Amino acid sequence: MLVVKEVKSNKEQREFLNFPLQLYKDCPYFVPPLYGDEKKIFSKNYVYYETSEAVYYNAYLDGKIVGRISAILQKASNEKWGQKRVRFTRFDCIDNQDVANSLFDAVVNYAKEKNMDEIVGPLGFSDLEREGLLVEGFDQLSTFEEQYNYDYYPKLIENYGFEKEIDWLEHKLKLKENDTDRIERLSALMLKRFKLKLVKTKSINDFIKRYADQFYHIIDVTYAHIYGTVPLTDKVKKMLTDNFKLIVNKKYVSVIVDENDRVVCAAVCFPSIGKALQPSKGHLTPLALIRLLKALKKPEVIDLALIGVLPEYAMKGVSTAVLGIVKDILKEPNIKYAETNLNLETNHNIINQWKNFDAVQHKRRRSYIKKI
Repeated sequence: MLVVKEVKSNKEQREFLNFPLQLYKDCPYFVPPLYGDEKKIFSKNYVYYETSEAVYYNAYLDGKIVGRISAILQKASNEKWGQKRVRFTRFDCIDNQDVANSLFDAVVNYAKEKNMDEIVGPLGFSDLEREGLLVEGFDQLSTFEEQYNYDYYPKLIENYGFEKEIDWLEHKLKLKENDTDRIERLSALMLKRFKLKLVKTKSINDFIKRYADQFYHIIDVTYAHIYGTVPLTDKVKKMLTDNFKLIVNKKYVSVIVDENDRVVCAAVCFPSIGKALQPSKGHLTPLALIRLLKALKKPEVIDLALIGVLPEYAMKGVSTAVLGIVKDILKEPNIKYAETNLNLETNHNIINQWKNFDAVQHKRRRSYIKKI
């Protein structure tokens, strides 16, 4: 018998958290989230519940968990975009259409109770969470920032009546053979012309102390018109700051300031930590911490995480300086390549920038929509 239950008890919460770890235990491409961070979704004080509410469901077939899903009413997003949407996220399921249908039925019923008229996803509480369904690149290692899914997921979702709303593209970046220093020269000229300078911070704490507030302002402004984004709250900023202290290497944090020390561009890149977290399934065991510290100290892959430019400088070629920053990182002997994470397929300005590298589009993710 197939049963879908709203997650209430501690046991059901553990089943919800552990199900994807079981489903992907033999998958070499799946990268788990940090288990301790993921567990916070069941805390009444979770940072996103200031602007959202959420419900969680498990699906059981003959008493065994076979799927899960979460529905999010992101009030700040609906208000910002003038929509009446419920987001679905954390959808994981065996290859069984009846199980998938029953999970989506639960989300639809929740949305109707809230007088919403659309279901979209996979989308988290904000675009800082894992989002988008993998539809290309099933043989590629996921980044820590994004979720992996099996190749049967699109079928389950589309068979329920969901349609594509928008896609994101991901690229691997390497230096071109016989690469010239054109970007570096243009970057230097641009900085000189607008009286800007590139600042390297002494430490992550130094970056946070001097530039964190301005950095978050730039991220809010830069991403204001990007699909699915919501303004950063103070609690979310604090959460990001705490995460920065854990996984960001100061070598990969760059800030461009004007002559008054005002930040006009900032880039935070993460050393790839996916492989370090795979063996422990996202738990920070002593061995996992050793692997994590090694990955942070001498990474082989860099994830391009958050890059922002003030609008008045975006049209002045400041993005060229960002390309120069990425190229400097790729010149390090231990770095094999960089990953861009998610770029909207409509963001041609960003995607065209990757032509300055030996770039391969190796993944595609999709956000779906269904009217109810």
